[in-house]
Amino acid sequence: MFNDPELNGKYLGTISQDFVKVADTLKESSYQIRKAGFEFPIFPISKDALPIGQVLIPAGPLHLEWNYYASFLNEFVQRELVAADKEEDFKKSYKDPDEFCCLFVVDKDFASFVYIPFPED
Repeated sequence: MFNDPELNGKYLGTISQDFVKVADTLKESSYQIRKAGFEFPIFPISKDALPIGQVLIPAGPLHLEWNYYASFLNEFVQRELVAADKEEDFKKSYKDPDEFCCLFVVDKDFASFVYIPFPED
């Protein structure tokens, strides 16, 4: 559940460029997901279509490199992307959703969770 070093070198630049443009939407979506009673919002991102969550921000209209989806921990457990016996570990490592965005980065054969701080107002 930590920021992967491979992620830092290969992806963090393009993710950061996109994140600045979508951070407010992701923060509001995180709030709305939690308000609806779903804990631990997760935002899968990918350059290709994903079968995880619901499309939140498609890359095309905003000229982004990544497509953003909205999901939450329960879906990840149901799809066995987080093993049921690791669910508590995930919850313990999950960072404050008012301060950090939990992204699930998917690119070809690579997938990793990363936490990016929301910009301060």
